[in-house]
Amino acid sequence: MTTPWTRLAVKPSAPAQRDAVSEALFAQGSLGLHEDGEWLVTHLEPGADTAPFVEAVRAADAACVYDLSSVQPMDWAATMRERITAHTLGALTVAPPWLAAQYDPLTTIVIEPAMAFGTGEHATTRGVVRLMQGVIRAGDHVADLGAGSAVLAIAAAKLGALRVAAIEMDNDAISNAEENVLRNHVAGRVQVIEGDAAVLLPLVAPVRVVLANIISSVLLELLPVIGAALSADGVAILSGILGEERARMLDAIHAGGWRVLAEDAEDQWWSVAIARVGA
Repeated sequence: MTTPWTRLAVKPSAPAQRDAVSEALFAQGSLGLHEDGEWLVTHLEPGADTAPFVEAVRAADAACVYDLSSVQPMDWAATMRERITAHTLGALTVAPPWLAAQYDPLTTIVIEPAMAFGTGEHATTRGVVRLMQGVIRAGDHVADLGAGSAVLAIAAAKLGALRVAAIEMDNDAISNAEENVLRNHVAGRVQVIEGDAAVLLPLVAPVRVVLANIISSVLLELLPVIGAALSADGVAILSGILGEERARMLDAIHAGGWRVLAEDAEDQWWSVAIARVGA
């Protein structure tokens, strides 16, 4: 009999605590999270010690509720084929390899589902792809922060960007990102770089567009770095923001000397394109 995995589900005590709980799980070594209503769910490998994960989330949110249960390993390949679909977003389509042949290869971003975030199944990815189409210009230099699968970096190249730095700090995501770049024939324009965006972004600057689909607390920390990295007419597209966080993010955006160019909302998620005041 196969050894079961452990399912850890955490219900934060308040929406504002979701980022802290997510950060705690990833810091502890979680390979991925998904949302199940109000719950954040991760799966721990057979034999994993659950105590450090529980301690981490309780330290991040003492009033959270958590649940541990055993689950049998799934056939992930079969599950992915059942769950992952193609998404046509304006002029672009994001599709898994087994559905890509029916779409125009020039405007299709083919993403192999893996542990890296970014298959087109999440509203935050779709929000950025939609906003990008009113921002990216032929010949642009772009930085994609928290690139994951490199879906957004590839989308930028498909829209005409000349040079795209896909920056990702999770080593487990790098190989998937590199494979997707090759699969989409944009290796000459997209470079996958492993490391901390706050450190690497100044090194690839100036860029005209920054893409950042990251949790809101990290976005707030990165805003000054993003502003310094943009060219005079630069634009940043931010996502990973809950709709209920919109007002707080707008306050930070305006206080930081930015103006809103466009917004996108889907389900409970909000994305925004911003430029510096006067740009």
